[in-house]
Amino acid sequence: MAGLRVLLCLGALLARPGSADLEAVAIAEVHENVTLRCGSASGSRGLVTWYRNDSEPAFLVSSNSSLPPAAPRFSLEDAGALRIEALRLEDDGNYTCQEVLNETHWFPVRLRVASGPAHIEVNITASGALPNGTLYAARGSQVDLSCRSSAQPPPEVAWWVQTHRISEEFFGKNLSANSFTLMLMSQNLQGNYTCSATNVLSGRQRKVTSELLVYWPPSSAPQCSVEVSSESTTLELTCNWDGGYPDPTFLWTEEPGGMVVGDSKLQTLSPSQLSEGQKFKCVGSHILGPESGASCVVQISSPLLRTSQPMKTCFMGGNVTLICQVTGANPPARIQWLRNLTQPESTIQPSSRYVITQQDQSSSLTIHNCSQDLDGGFYFCRAENPVGVRAVDIWLSVKEPLNVGGIVGTVVSLLLLGLAIISGLMLYYSPALCWKGSSFRGHDMGDVMVLVDSEEEEEEDDEDDKEDVAEEVVQETSETEELPKERGTHGHIHRVTALVNGNLDCVGNGLQEFQDESDGQQSDIGQEEDKPV
Repeated sequence: MAGLRVLLCLGALLARPGSADLEAVAIAEVHENVTLRCGSASGSRGLVTWYRNDSEPAFLVSSNSSLPPAAPRFSLEDAGALRIEALRLEDDGNYTCQEVLNETHWFPVRLRVASGPAHIEVNITASGALPNGTLYAARGSQVDLSCRSSAQPPPEVAWWVQTHRISEEFFGKNLSANSFTLMLMSQNLQGNYTCSATNVLSGRQRKVTSELLVYWPPSSAPQCSVEVSSESTTLELTCNWDGGYPDPTFLWTEEPGGMVVGDSKLQTLSPSQLSEGQKFKCVGSHILGPESGASCVVQISSPLLRTSQPMKTCFMGGNVTLICQVTGANPPARIQWLRNLTQPESTIQPSSRYVITQQDQSSSLTIHNCSQDLDGGFYFCRAENPVGVRAVDIWLSVKEPLNVGGIVGTVVSLLLLGLAIISGLMLYYSPALCWKGSSFRGHDMGDVMVLVDSEEEEEEDDEDDKEDVAEEVVQETSETEELPKERGTHGHIHRVTALVNGNLDCVGNGLQEFQDESDGQQSDIGQEEDKPV
């Protein structure tokens, strides 16, 4: 019979002395139908009567047609078997089959009625649940898991976990209820948690599986950036907020005003939507918070150009480098080199003569083997981003190379000539002092002048030294030709010898002036002595 689960356990039970009775156990679930056999015999039977053995035997049904069944649910089948329909929990108990054929035989039967488990209650204290019912917990948090079920008899409750690292792990079992705690949630504990409740009597089992995810927010703040699309001139706003799980959501707004621009991590804007100094704000939101989200702001601006030298010179056959630097451009500008205003589209392409290098927002153009016909003129550095365009011009003059050796020789010659003239003038106009004594003795004294002065205020202990000096002067003057004699107007004489650029006439004139001055000083002294005191 469908739905009937019967377990026969045979044993020996003597209901009455001298009779051999077989004990059977039948197990069935509530609301099902069950058939209880009367012994093991088959074929024709004698009079069969079924009783319910509680405190006192209760008649149920008999093969004697004159005895109606105790309830419509009870009936007899072939070979005297008892059929019970729509089992109830109260049908659980002991039943006895009485057979009268030549002698009376008693066959006891134990009926076990099982119920459930029909329902499992699972409770997981997670951080929250997604719209589809999936649970999630924050990394590092504590999660409590409990499971309970009801059945007859009480069921066995067990937990099983399956993660990407663990195929299946058993967490133990208890009767009716089972619970455990995960102290520190980690990514390794993310997976499926299954609670099973099993009826130990009927073997019926129910399971409830809950998916538990482990989330964590990004550890740093969002980073806003802007760049130009590689395929077009559109502007790309990027909001990077990595390091969390799952990925956060984004919202772009224009500031001030808060007008919504987009809701994706990468937002594209056309040049018509842009203006100088425009600001855009990105607000990132994560399922674990913070509630207000985290934000960053980016401001766009057109490029500014500056060059170190607006005019450059290159000698024919030489090399020259033009430098152009871009500042303030956000997003970074694209830099180009062009020739002449009359040909604005004449972009310089890198070649063996024109070498273009760029580092960050600084570009340089190096021209090799300068030619006056080909390379002279205006050069333009052009910087462009979706916000604006700027250009700056540099004038390049190509000249013939200078004779550096001739210039250096001329400069050196002029310096030597000037030095010679200055030295001659200094020797001609400036007298040179000589040492006193006999350093000029034995030399031509034609250009030597002796100057003599006296001082009356000298102390007497120096008179001898000065008289010796006067004698040396007299001796030296006697060796010279026609030098005027020295007059000692005072008792103390000092000799100074100097070179004179000239002849003896100059010497005589100088000496005569000195003698006149000495005579005047002597007359003044005499007049002062004649004055009354």
